[in-house]
Amino acid sequence: MRGTVPVGRLAGIRIGLHWSVLGIVVLVAAGLAVYQLPLAFPGHSSFAYALAGVAAAVLLVCSLLAHELAHAIVALRNGVAVEGITLWLLGGIARLRGEARSPGADLRISIVGPATSAAVGVIFGALAWGAARSDASDLIVGVLTYLALLNLVLAVFNLVPAAPLDGGRVLRAALWRWRGDRFKAAVWSARAGLGLGYLLIAAGFAQLITQGAAGLWWVLLGLFITNVAFAEERQARVGLALAGVRVRDVMSHPVEAVDGRLTVGDLLGSERGHASFPVLREDGSVGGLVSLRRVRSLAAHDRPTTALRDAACPMDRVPTAAPDEPLAAVLPRLSESTDGRILVFDDSRLVGIVSPSDISRTVVAHGLEVALPAAVEREANRKAPPSNWWYPGQPHSR
Repeated sequence: MRGTVPVGRLAGIRIGLHWSVLGIVVLVAAGLAVYQLPLAFPGHSSFAYALAGVAAAVLLVCSLLAHELAHAIVALRNGVAVEGITLWLLGGIARLRGEARSPGADLRISIVGPATSAAVGVIFGALAWGAARSDASDLIVGVLTYLALLNLVLAVFNLVPAAPLDGGRVLRAALWRWRGDRFKAAVWSARAGLGLGYLLIAAGFAQLITQGAAGLWWVLLGLFITNVAFAEERQARVGLALAGVRVRDVMSHPVEAVDGRLTVGDLLGSERGHASFPVLREDGSVGGLVSLRRVRSLAAHDRPTTALRDAACPMDRVPTAAPDEPLAAVLPRLSESTDGRILVFDDSRLVGIVSPSDISRTVVAHGLEVALPAAVEREANRKAPPSNWWYPGQPHSR
């Protein structure tokens, strides 16, 4: 997500804050400090109300982080890689790299978020009870009670059986176990999400008409759910169409890599028929990925002195896959790739590379009627493949 600032790691997972997360802090802090707390607990200073509002907003963001962190940790324990967590205006997103391998793993990853929110709500409720028993300030009791109720509401709302909410994932896992088809289960979960999104948008507009700006939040939430659910249904339909196609059926191989000690000028001055190249470290391991588009963006006077290892996209930002992974599971990674490529590793050995053009040709070769993700289509259509490019089913040598 663009506009995200990395803030560190928790349990080895990268945490980022999108600039819009300030919206949560401002809305919650201002709403509490200006309206709710003075009305419920009169007699305190403006500073006390402001401090209580800010504290509640910060603790709410921490609660959202706990929810997403639980998803990420359980995903890692179930063999699903995690790219990181981003907190933003409408909550948080744990960016998983791949799919659960079984309905049980899918269920565990999904249910742990609402369970964590419920547990956090109970903890805040217990703290509020303890604060009240110890004659603490009514502002402290009020903030703790507010956080307890908000986390419990978050847990319940997330269990609504509609993607992309956690309840939609639970529904997908249940249908997957029942019907034995993950992609069909994802389609039904996404359709439920579309229904929920439209309902929230309609309710939000109704509230806008009757109560003013109060309904704007529901409209925004409904639009977000609708857009994500639509994307998930499209991805699920791609999965149905590409069932049985593996990464090894698509990837180009063997891969032509370049020495990271070479300069950008060396690469541009050579005769090469490809647009992206893995960059090798001195020990022979892959240190990143460099594309002609990336190096051509450098100033002309920097090209003769800039090493490829310095111009390459680092490996922690390059999507990877295994040869036997389903192609449908890999497509979202390709859409998120800065350079539009996925490197394929068999254990630690580089065995192939996947580009949007490879996927487009495979779709055509299999006679499939499938709408690829927009980012894949844009990259595939950016320019025609070189004449010496490998086509599925034909021998390939670099």
